[in-house]
Amino acid sequence: MPFNNNAGLKSFIGINETGELLIEPITAESKAFAVTTVVTTKGVTYRIPKITQDPSAAWVAESQEIPLSEATGGEVIVTPTKIAALSSTSNELANDSDPQALQAVGDGIGRDIARKIDLAFFGAAPVDSPVQQGGLESAAHSILVADPTASLDPYVDAMSIADGLGVAIDVFVVDPQTGTALAKMKSSDGSNQPLLSPTANNGTLRTIHGVPYIVSPFVLPGTAWGIPKSRAFTILREDTSITIDSSVLFTSDRVAIRGVARVGFGFPQPEAIIKIKAGG
Repeated sequence: MPFNNNAGLKSFIGINETGELLIEPITAESKAFAVTTVVTTKGVTYRIPKITQDPSAAWVAESQEIPLSEATGGEVIVTPTKIAALSSTSNELANDSDPQALQAVGDGIGRDIARKIDLAFFGAAPVDSPVQQGGLESAAHSILVADPTASLDPYVDAMSIADGLGVAIDVFVVDPQTGTALAKMKSSDGSNQPLLSPTANNGTLRTIHGVPYIVSPFVLPGTAWGIPKSRAFTILREDTSITIDSSVLFTSDRVAIRGVARVGFGFPQPEAIIKIKAGG
């Protein structure tokens, strides 16, 4: 059955412009989405309240006036920016193949957008880019100078720093080299028992003193991040979409598939995010 219009093709491969086909692989693959508070918004910008000082409480005698105080602070304004991918496939594939073959193209777009989001979130700070979002490396995070591969002590210290700021680290994210070093740590000298081996209670999840840790290839080498989810936000615009067009590549008998998402990051208390790295 040939498809010569956008609506027919989208019906064939199960795609619509509400964005579900794109959102699902992004949220499933992206570590940034997994380790932050995710918010969807319809607006061009999103405002995150930032409280620097709470209202002041006081002991007050009955029938006496309660002293008036106000919270102080401000807000972090996040403007999600566009990340997009454009791919194509032949009309022959669109007409004759199983719908799953074309859906795989859409899934692939979503996965690569997820990789680019993680690269922005964990990777090096963007240099003079008016579009790419700045992630953890761009935030005014706390730095714990220690080798994250030598022992678990730096992770305990990071948890203590966060405790002192009134928050708790929800997850550690490490680069693959650090993840391998942690996996090889033994419970004692001369033992072959991994120090951080999974248990029957947590399945495949590994934890450091009860805090899960995950590995991302986009974390810079020799780096570990301690992240309180309440202090790290990923903002996703609701206009995420995947669009099919069979006319733009008409002369080459191909179908264009475009995925667009708008994503931003916000850190209302960046000093509560702890970077562990030897040498800073």
